[in-house]
Amino acid sequence: MAAERLVVIGGDAAGMSAASQARRLKGPDALEIVAFERGHHTSYSACGIPYWVSGDVAARDDLIARTPEEHRQRDIDLRMRTEVTELDVAGQRVRALDRESGKAYWTGFDKLVIATGARPVRPALPGMDAAGVHGVQTLDDGQALLDSLDALRSGEGPRRAVVVGAGYIGVEMAEAMLKRGFEVTVLNRGEQPMATLDPDMGRLVHEAMDGLGITTVNGAAVTKILTGTDGRVTGVATDAGTWPADVVVLGIGVEPETELARAAGLPVGPHGGLLTDLAMRVMGHDTIWAGGDCVEVLDLVAGRTRHVALGTHANKHGQVIGSNVGGGYGTFPGVVGTAVSKVCDLEIARTGLREKDARAAGLRWVTATIESTQRAGYYPGAKPMTVKMIAELRTGRLLGVQIVGREGSAKRVDVAAVALTAGMTVEQMTALDLGYAPPFSPVWDPVLVAARKTVAAVRGAGS
Repeated sequence: MAAERLVVIGGDAAGMSAASQARRLKGPDALEIVAFERGHHTSYSACGIPYWVSGDVAARDDLIARTPEEHRQRDIDLRMRTEVTELDVAGQRVRALDRESGKAYWTGFDKLVIATGARPVRPALPGMDAAGVHGVQTLDDGQALLDSLDALRSGEGPRRAVVVGAGYIGVEMAEAMLKRGFEVTVLNRGEQPMATLDPDMGRLVHEAMDGLGITTVNGAAVTKILTGTDGRVTGVATDAGTWPADVVVLGIGVEPETELARAAGLPVGPHGGLLTDLAMRVMGHDTIWAGGDCVEVLDLVAGRTRHVALGTHANKHGQVIGSNVGGGYGTFPGVVGTAVSKVCDLEIARTGLREKDARAAGLRWVTATIESTQRAGYYPGAKPMTVKMIAELRTGRLLGVQIVGREGSAKRVDVAAVALTAGMTVEQMTALDLGYAPPFSPVWDPVLVAARKTVAAVRGAGS
C-alpha cells in the first residue's frame, strides 16, 4: 500500500510538534510528511524574542529548538521559504509558492494540519509602514529591530523608543528598549497598562514602570506615525499628543492568521480563529486538523471559546494532533487563561477571569485584594506582592486570580490555575497543603491569604 501523505502548513510550534509526534508513531513507509514554512526558521520560541532583543538571551540561535536540517533528518520533507497560497478542501490539495524561485505548484494530501499562527495587529494608519517601525512576531522581525537599534546606537543623535501598546509584548519590549539604553515611552489606548488585568492591578504595573524610568501614557490612541524627508519615523501622533521617536515598536497584540482557511470555507469563531473539536480536528472535516495561534480554544471557566496566543498551548496542540494523525489518541480540553510576564524586576501574572470577563459571562462575583510579601517578612530580600482574587457569588467557586509583585511572585499563579482547572471553591483552597519555608513564603502563602479574605467576602455578600 502507498503511504498516506500528511501536509503541514506552518513550521513553528504547533505544526512541527504535530509532524514530529506523527513521525514517532508512524515511519516514512506508512506516512509521508510534507511541511511548508514561508519564513527562514522553524521550531523557535517567539516568546523569547523580547529577551533576545534586550540582550538577556545572547544569540538568535539560542531560541531555536530544532533546525530545518534536524527535521529533515527525521524524514520530514520540510520546504522552507515556501508559502501555501490556496487550499482546495474538496480536491484535498494545497497550492504552494516557492518564494526563492517564484515557482508555484499543487501538492495533494490525505491528512492536513493547519498551523498558520497569528499576525501582529498593525492598524492601517498613515506612516505605519515607515522605516523604523517594527513588529516582533518572528525571528526575522527581531533581527530587523536589532539592526535598527544598532544603527541608532552607532550615531550621535538621541535614542528615543516609543512602544505602541501596553500588553505582554508591549511591557516586555519596553524593558528591552530600556536595557538597550533608549529613552522609552509606552503609548497605551486603555485605562491602565496590561489590559489582561483589572484596572486596579494595572495601576500597580503603571506605578512600577514609572519608577523604572519608563513613561507610560494611558488613554492615548495612535492616529499617525510621523516621518522625516528620508521616510524614517520621527514621532508618533495620538489623540492625546505627539511623542518624538527614533524607533517604534508595535506591541498591540496579535490576531489569528486564518485568511487561507477562511477562503477555503473552514469554520472560524467570534475571535477569528479556526474552530476545532477536542481532538483538534477542524469542525466538520475529518481529515483536517488545526492548532496553535490560528485556533480558538475553550475557556474552561467562562464556558466559551477565546483566542490565546501562547507557545505552551501551541506545543500541546501539536502533540495532540500528531498523536491523532499517527494513529494514537489525544485531546485538548481547554484553558483557564494563565499567563505571566515581567518588566525588569516586576512580575505580572493572571489566570481565569477578570471582572469584565465575569460580567460578560453573566456571572455574579465578589473580589478580595491582599498585600503580602513573597517571602517571610523578616527574611532578607522580602518584597511586596499584591494578590487579587475573584470568586462566584454564593457558590464561592474560584473565577480568577491576578498577581503583581517582585521576584518569586508570578509563578504562584500556577496554584490558582490548578484550582481553576479542578473547579475548586475559595474555601477549599484555604486548606491546600502548600510548601513553606521563610526563604520562599510567609507562614500563610499570599494566595491562601487571598483565598481566606475571598471566603469572607462570599459569606458577607450572602448574609
